[in-house]
Amino acid sequence: MLKVQEIREIIKLIDQSSIDEFVYESEGSKIKMKKHAQDKGVVVSQQPLQVVQAVPAAQPAPVAQPAPASLAPVQQPEAAAAGNDQEELHKIVSPMVGTFYQSPSPEADPYVKPGSKISSDSVVCIVEAMKLFNEIEAEVNGEIVEVLVKDGQLVEYGQPLFLVKATGER
Repeated sequence: MLKVQEIREIIKLIDQSSIDEFVYESEGSKIKMKKHAQDKGVVVSQQPLQVVQAVPAAQPAPVAQPAPASLAPVQQPEAAAAGNDQEELHKIVSPMVGTFYQSPSPEADPYVKPGSKISSDSVVCIVEAMKLFNEIEAEVNGEIVEVLVKDGQLVEYGQPLFLVKATGER
């Protein structure tokens, strides 16, 4: 377990960086820090953990970058019905390179599917990277319009995973 002074130094470093969220896990303890205005704080738990939220050390992925035409997802009928202008939709992007999983286990139901209502802290999928299963949160309130990747598919850093019709504030 980290000492109080070490935790203070981490808080100071996170506060001065562009990182919005930081998670540290060691020997069954977990420290999670968020810089979101509504969620500032530190959480420390002493329980065994199975799933860890990881945060990339690099700058956050730009959300507004369109995919090259050759890599753009094929628009599904439900996306066309929700509106032809995808500019109005929020994209939930992968924070890392890894394998996309839509459910916590192969026999479980997907976290979300088109039409699912989500809040900003809703887990929408898991991205596995280096044997760590990282829960990906929506970070926006709204409704899932389209799932852009298939279960078990490799995803890249910044790759759009979901299209969300956002409602209210993030």
